[in-house]
Amino acid sequence: MTTPTITWVIEYLDSSTQTINGFTEVVLTAGWRCIGTDGTYTASNYGACSFPEPVTGSQFTPYAQLTQSQVLDWCYANGVNQIAIEAICQSDIDNQINPPIVQPPLPWSA
Repeated sequence: MTTPTITWVIEYLDSSTQTINGFTEVVLTAGWRCIGTDGTYTASNYGACSFPEPVTGSQFTPYAQLTQSQVLDWCYANGVNQIAIEAICQSDIDNQINPPIVQPPLPWSA
C-alpha cells in the first residue's frame, strides 16, 4: 500500500445575488474535490456542501477576501468528512494497484 498525496480544491462557489441578513455575496454552496495520487494512480471524489446563512458579522467574510483554505474548513465543519473521503481515495488507489475483481480470459478461449 502506497500513501498517496492528497489535494483538496474548491471548484466553485454559489453566492446569493440578494442581500441576506444585511450581507451581500453570501456563499451558500461550495463544490469541492479531493484528489489522491501516488504518482502512477489517481483517485478523485467530489461533492458539494451547503452553508448556513450568516447571522452576525463574525460569521461573515466578504467574497473577495475568502481563501480556499477557509472555505474547505467550512466544508469540514458542515458535514464533509475529510478523513473518510481521504480514506476512500486511498482505497480507490489500492484497488487500482491490486484490483479486487478481475476479468480473466475465458478458459475455453484460445
